[in-house]
Amino acid sequence: MIYDYIIIGGGIVGVSTAWQLQQRYPDKKILLLEKESEFATHQTGHNSGVIHAGVYYEPGSLKAKFCLEGVQATINFCQQYNIPFNQCGKLLVATNELEVNRMEALYKRCQENNLEVELLNQQQLKVCEPNITGLGAILVKSTGIVDYQLITIQMAQVFKSLGGEYKLNTQVTNLAETADNVTVSTTVGDFSCQYLITCSGLMADRVVKMLKIPVDFQIVPFRGEYFQLPANKNNIVNHLIYPIPDPDLPFLGVHLTRMIDGSVTVGPNAVLGFKREGYGKVNVNLRDIKEMVMFSGFWKVLSQNLRSGITEFKNSLFKRGYLKLVQKYCPSIALSDLSPYPAGIRAQAVMKDGSLVHDFLFANSKRTINVCNAPSPAATSAIPIGGYIVDKVNQHFCVNASNEVDQTMV
Repeated sequence: MIYDYIIIGGGIVGVSTAWQLQQRYPDKKILLLEKESEFATHQTGHNSGVIHAGVYYEPGSLKAKFCLEGVQATINFCQQYNIPFNQCGKLLVATNELEVNRMEALYKRCQENNLEVELLNQQQLKVCEPNITGLGAILVKSTGIVDYQLITIQMAQVFKSLGGEYKLNTQVTNLAETADNVTVSTTVGDFSCQYLITCSGLMADRVVKMLKIPVDFQIVPFRGEYFQLPANKNNIVNHLIYPIPDPDLPFLGVHLTRMIDGSVTVGPNAVLGFKREGYGKVNVNLRDIKEMVMFSGFWKVLSQNLRSGITEFKNSLFKRGYLKLVQKYCPSIALSDLSPYPAGIRAQAVMKDGSLVHDFLFANSKRTINVCNAPSPAATSAIPIGGYIVDKVNQHFCVNASNEVDQTMV
């Protein structure tokens, strides 16, 4: 069978795109391929489950717009399909004068992004969170928690009910594009389509290379390591607790996250991964390491972030350093409270010049659209992002486009 569209990637962005594409074109034959035995087993299923409000993003940007839309779209989807969620809110806590200044700037950004926020002083913070210490905080009321894997699985079922088809346990081994179609070779056979969309996450660069599209980036995996607090501390906080982020660093810092199952996690940090899909502490893949060290951008990003990288690596090896990051705002947590919890892997696109790609990155050819970088808050924004990709499908495939690499701010 020749399909109209094939989508590669069963994370939340790929499934959201498939679902909305089938809605937009109900008469088209659409196939979704996923190499694992279930959906959302990588980035989507290994994140902290936060429904982000859009605190950090440039006012007026598509990234801020999609996040704001994504909060409501995610909640509406959960309500429609009875998926548990909780808008418990988030506190960004300032613990010194420098962070107070950063907090005030961040508060203005929240207002510019039309978020419902409240600035708390030290006394108000203590009333709100008795176990948290700080000079003040921003209360972000719309932030919530959910299980994104449940959302993704439900989206896949809706996609199927609309006439879509999906195949699990189907790993792509080769891609061949001609003037007339695209052949997708997999471990269960070959499939042909008029147009291909890929949302391959940690394998995005390898998929693009199969299509022989020239690009100047590579995926570098960063492990986000978590701990879990004991059950007797599940009520230690009422909200999600985040530090005020350092604007010079690309990650948000170690935070306390109430999970939808009632537990509380601590994390993540951000350390270099030695396996793209390595969620264990000592997972190593020689192919992944070889590709990484042979990429010039890897050494540049390493040198540009050497000090913070060494600190993160040290805190990964020695739990006491990790603990200090948490005790800065929650001093009652002890070393014995930190129990192992599954890590996440962030698929970070890095350019040859060593710069980290913070926006969406697309690499397109005449018959393919490839999502090469889908940064946080991609899970929160998955529904509007899926709609954006479907719009891009309509625009791109309706013109006789040549091969191009298109970096788009989202």
